[in-house]
Amino acid sequence: MTGEVTIDIPKAFQFLLEPHRYKSAYGGRGAGRSWSFARVLATLASYQKKRILCTREYQNSIKDSVHKTLSDQIELLNLTPYYNITKTEIISNVGSEFIFKGLQHPLEIKSIEGIDIVWLEEAQSVSEESWRFLIPTIRKENSEIWLSWNTGAKTDPTYQRFVINKPDDCVSKLLTFRDNPFFPNTLRKEMEYCKQVDIDAYNHIWEGLPHSISNALVFKDKFVVEDFESPDKVKYRLGADWGFSNDATTLIRNYIVGNDLFIDYEAYGVGVELEELPQLFDSIPGSRFTKIVADNSRPETISFMRKKGFPIVGCVKTATTKAGFVRDGLEFMRKFEKIHIHKRCHHTKDEFEHYSYKIDKKTEEVLPILAEGFDHCIDAIRYSLEDLIRGTGIDWVAVVGG
Repeated sequence: MTGEVTIDIPKAFQFLLEPHRYKSAYGGRGAGRSWSFARVLATLASYQKKRILCTREYQNSIKDSVHKTLSDQIELLNLTPYYNITKTEIISNVGSEFIFKGLQHPLEIKSIEGIDIVWLEEAQSVSEESWRFLIPTIRKENSEIWLSWNTGAKTDPTYQRFVINKPDDCVSKLLTFRDNPFFPNTLRKEMEYCKQVDIDAYNHIWEGLPHSISNALVFKDKFVVEDFESPDKVKYRLGADWGFSNDATTLIRNYIVGNDLFIDYEAYGVGVELEELPQLFDSIPGSRFTKIVADNSRPETISFMRKKGFPIVGCVKTATTKAGFVRDGLEFMRKFEKIHIHKRCHHTKDEFEHYSYKIDKKTEEVLPILAEGFDHCIDAIRYSLEDLIRGTGIDWVAVVGG
């Protein structure tokens, strides 16, 4: 490749083209960090020989890496003729190499010589131990460390290192959806809905402000967000919660192993029209042959979805009050030893991180009253577990077309 090279990225990411030891882009959802990083690196590696390590705290397989993000951007940039892309490698015609390794394998990373650039995706999860190992390992002259990450807590090692106590020659920028000229309308609807129902959650998720773990959180210390493979033979449970007007409609898939609950898929849409519901539900594997338990407040919607081929029924609210029905479900969910949320279930993760009890503004005491609005995924999970919550444990299998 010869001549001048143009990279189409948002202006906020121009600092990636400047020479710095550390380049950090953090903040809220929808800022376009991952694809901007991928675009710059893919273009750079197409005409300059670079050895680029793409890593994160835990990477158990190539599916956990940014391999697909890079491959997609190479194709969109019409750079495919300059690369040889396999299932595990990306190598350019000029000899650039993208290497994909998790930080949980330090000896493997330490053995890699001559790294020019490290790209840490989801850098908010990098531990202090990993930082202490990685930084001195990347020692080639003019080598760089790039970080793309969503803001976590102020106490996170990454936040402390690159926001509170920035090292020399470090550019660390707080970026939000406002910095992304390609911010999609689908995400805009979700952002506006979040702002409407929970301003604290909005400030963390979309504005990128750090969050604090509160004693008011319903599921404090009960859940973990991670990558995992769902087993082949397991009873999947699906629950649905309906959106009203500009509310969120959700469909959640989960299963139980031992005394742990695993949430592996979510469908989430704000302002979804009735005729769009089948397409939304079809994004969940098995949704047309696995029982779906839904909020029974919309019988006409349940009837519509049943006619469209989904084995869906309304929940049975046995408690005398809505509050009692919700309370019983939450108490049951908290009995799990641990709730595992797959990393792809972003909205479920957001709700578990923010679903809380109200706090008395004068005394700052936690009240036995749930704060409403940030609970659509959690409601769907409760519906999916209804038979267990009610103590029936009845298995139910649907036959498509039956």
